[in-house]
Amino acid sequence: MKNILKSAVALLSVLVAFTSCNNTSNSNAGALSSSAAEKVYVNPGEHDEFYAFISGGFSGQLSVYGLPSGRLFKVIPVFSQDAEKAYGYNEETKPMLNTSHGFVPWDDSHHPDISQTNGVIDGRWVFINGNNTPRIAKIDLSTFETTEIIEVPNSAGNHSSSFVTENTEYVVAGTRFSIPIPQKDMPIKDYKGNFKGALSFISVDPEHGHMDIKFQLIMPGFDYDLSHPGRGKSHGWFFFSTYNTEEASTLMEVNASQNDKDFIAAVNWKKIEEYVNNGGGTMMPANYAHNVYDESTHSATSTMIKEVLTVNPLDVPGAVFLMPTPKSPHGCDVDPTGEYIVGSGKLSANLTVHSFTKMLAAIENESFAGDAYGIPIIDFEASLAGVVEQPGLGPLHTEFDGKGNAYTTFFISSEVVKWKLGTWEVVDRQPCYYSVGHLMIPGGNSQKPFGKYVVAMNKITKDRYLPTGPEVTQSAQLYDISGDKMELLLDFPTVGEPHYAAGCPADLIKPRSKKLFKLEENNHPYATKTEADTKVVREGKDVHIYMTTIRSHFAPDNIEGIKVGDKVYFHITNLEQDYDVPHGVSIIGANTSELLIMPGQTETFVWEPKQVGVWPFYCTDFCSALHQEMQGYVRVSAANSSTPLRWSLGEDIE
Repeated sequence: MKNILKSAVALLSVLVAFTSCNNTSNSNAGALSSSAAEKVYVNPGEHDEFYAFISGGFSGQLSVYGLPSGRLFKVIPVFSQDAEKAYGYNEETKPMLNTSHGFVPWDDSHHPDISQTNGVIDGRWVFINGNNTPRIAKIDLSTFETTEIIEVPNSAGNHSSSFVTENTEYVVAGTRFSIPIPQKDMPIKDYKGNFKGALSFISVDPEHGHMDIKFQLIMPGFDYDLSHPGRGKSHGWFFFSTYNTEEASTLMEVNASQNDKDFIAAVNWKKIEEYVNNGGGTMMPANYAHNVYDESTHSATSTMIKEVLTVNPLDVPGAVFLMPTPKSPHGCDVDPTGEYIVGSGKLSANLTVHSFTKMLAAIENESFAGDAYGIPIIDFEASLAGVVEQPGLGPLHTEFDGKGNAYTTFFISSEVVKWKLGTWEVVDRQPCYYSVGHLMIPGGNSQKPFGKYVVAMNKITKDRYLPTGPEVTQSAQLYDISGDKMELLLDFPTVGEPHYAAGCPADLIKPRSKKLFKLEENNHPYATKTEADTKVVREGKDVHIYMTTIRSHFAPDNIEGIKVGDKVYFHITNLEQDYDVPHGVSIIGANTSELLIMPGQTETFVWEPKQVGVWPFYCTDFCSALHQEMQGYVRVSAANSSTPLRWSLGEDIE
């Protein structure tokens, strides 16, 4: 009887626990709720609803994830070499990583932004900044490949980038660190009043996306942290958060935190554009690289540019104003209507919200509290729309759901806080794990947010995952924001470091996705479009191999007459005209990565043999049941050998 009673009590406990779990509200249950798994589950063969483009931070890359599943689809190399795709290794893409400092195959990629039309995300391009060696890159979302990188002169720590205007007229590139402009040798202690900050406005061709630096606004020597364009009623303006208005140059954690308020700089780019179009501005000597990948030739070129147009804000009255904002603001975020500009002061107990309408009235009424280097400072109360009182500790970044709600991350208190525009009341909060930085709502920085999910990108993840040494995996968290209360749905690991993200519905991108490159449109100078045209050509010590690849062989597959000391160029064209059938190739001793060649594409790698022998090459990307048989040999003879140059496919070399 005692055993029966024990069994009954145990069964009752299980039933109570099961009932409690299923009755737990979404707001409390988080990722443990039974519905959470259902909400992120995507059936085999079905597609995610959203693409999320998450920056790789110190990896220099951009990663593509599906939402709500959190599945990793692709890592797009941008500012770093990628052995998987041969980006920065093959001869075609090496020029993409040229700078005025030489070949720089790394950068710190922070803030992606998606192109817009009429204030709505259009899914054509993603732009992202290189923070360390200042650069802006463009990724074409028809191919998910980096197609353009422009270096930004007169800049250091290209942080308040890359954010686009409502019709992708401009991508902004604001400097984090002020520096001497032009650069020169001078004492660091003379920083104040002598260093400057450049805000670069990079124009974008509306048809092809080609970038060009239209002008640089040379601002006072503050640190420029983040930025966002106006939208709707504030279209034509750009807003930049600043810190270090003290203009300190040492022990910054103390000396750059003295002022009660720093600034949000409001820039009327339409007015400056008109000034520049009418001949205004000063050309300044510069030296920066502009790298462009041509889809027709499957090759990149790098051009060094020697001057840039600069603008002094004092030469364009009414174009630049400063709005005091407590304290050391990081985020500078504009709501979908364009009326509210949210300043997230890292050291402030409150969130400060400026009104665009009140800002214009203050300018009209000259409600100024002085100036900074001649730039008017708007009276704090004159532009103030409201304050979110004590919402959390360490506010960083705000995005919007299009339903009148804002969502802000708090780094110190590790949470996402939801609050209402207009009433400034906090209506919900959910914890993050841990030390959250940026968040992203698909379309959350446009006129039309898709307010279904928010992704939080965390800096620390200890105790959330199995340990992997002193550092645990980088991570993001997905919340459902479709209801009144946020619900934590998913933790998912990311390529490090997930700094910021941009997102949009998959249906915007899928119809434009390129499935292959047409062979007849391949204008690569070394393209070989049929096996009959394959050949090997010697030009002194340079040897050019015109090779093709198709399931499941190379043509030619046997080559002789290569000598020690030769420089051998493998120009390989993938003859496939079928979706999702790339081929790879590599050879022993090649001082580069393998190639990954898309259908209809041509790529090149260089091999400099150091030893005599017979060296195999093979396909590195699984392509068919006979993938293992997809191979060939190169015979390397001594440097003084008389072995003739010859090649074959399917027959012995005589």
